[in-house]
Amino acid sequence: MKKTIARRLLRFCLGLLMICVAEAVTSKGVCADHIPIVDKVKSTWRAQDGESVEQIISKVAKVAHFVRRTWGVARGIDRIEYVFLSWTRHRDHRSLEECVITWNVSAEGTIKIASTHAKPMELGWRAFAFSLIAGEVTDGEKNVNLRFLHDPTNFNFVTTAQGKLGNLLTRGRCMIVEPVSVDYLPKLDENQTTKGDLWRVLLLVNCNIPGPRYFTRKGGITLEIREGQEWEPQSFFARRIATFPPGLLITWNQRNGTR
Repeated sequence: MKKTIARRLLRFCLGLLMICVAEAVTSKGVCADHIPIVDKVKSTWRAQDGESVEQIISKVAKVAHFVRRTWGVARGIDRIEYVFLSWTRHRDHRSLEECVITWNVSAEGTIKIASTHAKPMELGWRAFAFSLIAGEVTDGEKNVNLRFLHDPTNFNFVTTAQGKLGNLLTRGRCMIVEPVSVDYLPKLDENQTTKGDLWRVLLLVNCNIPGPRYFTRKGGITLEIREGQEWEPQSFFARRIATFPPGLLITWNQRNGTR
């Protein structure tokens, strides 16, 4: 089921790319690396941690299957201009694997990522890398960078009341196991009661602390963040980590007889 969804996503991205390329060709060759609106996205757009798109792409390409291809510009039926970057997992450019990251540029100059699958990029390069590598695992890609996926320090882009998540996992002697995911969930409609888009981080951990297996093995950690807000723990294990420093977490288990 997951592989089917992934293939649909890739077909959608490829179709969007064909639309963009067709528009670019009819616009007298605007598909180029250095034109004003492309340069504006490169110089102006920033992730929440201040990274530029060029910085993010450069770092992600070192840890995930990500080969950058072409920058271009297209104008949608809504008359909004879109800047796109096409990319693929492999240099030999296999069929049905090319995708695009698009930014819409409003008349007022506001720049936003339009591609849902690329929205984790707004949290920084590590979040984007996690989303790509998790997709590789789902699709059965070869030579997946599991070392990156299982390194707790890479989760330090997530913060809690007790500190950065990766540091807490390390101090709590927790080892990351699959699955791992970093997902973007768009606002469904204007009647939705909660405001803003949503990002969600999900991982399972085995922690070397006193307690029964149901508490210390495959503990589900789920945290969410809305635009302009702080990370909020959603699962029991995430709330426990966010509430108690690792040392107190162990003490809490021992007090309650979970040895």
